[in-house]
Amino acid sequence: MNGLPFLKMHGLGNDFVVIDNRRGKVALPAGLVTAIADRHRGVGFDQLAVIEAHPDADARLVFYNADGSVSATCGNATRCIARHLMTESGARELALVTERGRLAAVDAGDGLTSVNMGLPLLDWASVPLAGDTDTLHLPIEGDPVATGMGNPHCTFFVTDAEAVDLASFGPEHEYHPLFPERTNVQVAHLVGPDHLRMRVWERGTGITLASGSSSCATAVAAARRGLTGRRVRIDLDGGTILIDWREDGVWMTGPTAHVFDGVFTAAFVGSA
Repeated sequence: MNGLPFLKMHGLGNDFVVIDNRRGKVALPAGLVTAIADRHRGVGFDQLAVIEAHPDADARLVFYNADGSVSATCGNATRCIARHLMTESGARELALVTERGRLAAVDAGDGLTSVNMGLPLLDWASVPLAGDTDTLHLPIEGDPVATGMGNPHCTFFVTDAEAVDLASFGPEHEYHPLFPERTNVQVAHLVGPDHLRMRVWERGTGITLASGSSSCATAVAAARRGLTGRRVRIDLDGGTILIDWREDGVWMTGPTAHVFDGVFTAAFVGSA
């Protein structure tokens, strides 16, 4: 191997290293993933995404967290890669396969990309939770809501999301025993009609500027609680995203950015 090419992308500051493995020549052991994730000795990312060939879709996507663990879904990375593949092919619609299932992506115009993240998982076993529990009112201080979007989410509605010490609040709840696979943690407050402010702690990564699946989960939780309708605007640390919970799934629309291309040296890859 002469080196490992990659793309650096972000959606609202939620940043990704993307590796195109459609030719199937790249191996990504956990040690290499965590080495790339190091923002001082590697490149750094919130998630790493791998593009693979798929016989019945435009691509298959595989996601890794910064700690090397695998994530079934990553909404903002899916939007970024969809935009990249649309630019590459000229297509305005794509079908992408993830562990979440088959996801539709469309060019929403004005530089925005929409992805259908699928129907939310609302029963305790599908989130999953450790036992039979009302997902709309978890028995956790703060009365959070549990939602599955292919990965688990725990959403707290608070008076002021800015006032929460997310650096301690996030990990405290990521590892809550009610979530056997750990959980993403969101804190959100209502700004106005169908308008939320949200901050997020992502399992396996930490505080991020944005999260697509967390935005979807928070919008679903807010609608279930009667705080909003099913189409909402969510202001994140990195910008604003639009979520629309439709009959066919939860659609997420927002901007993406392709920042630069690079190549990891053979020495770096071999030392990981």
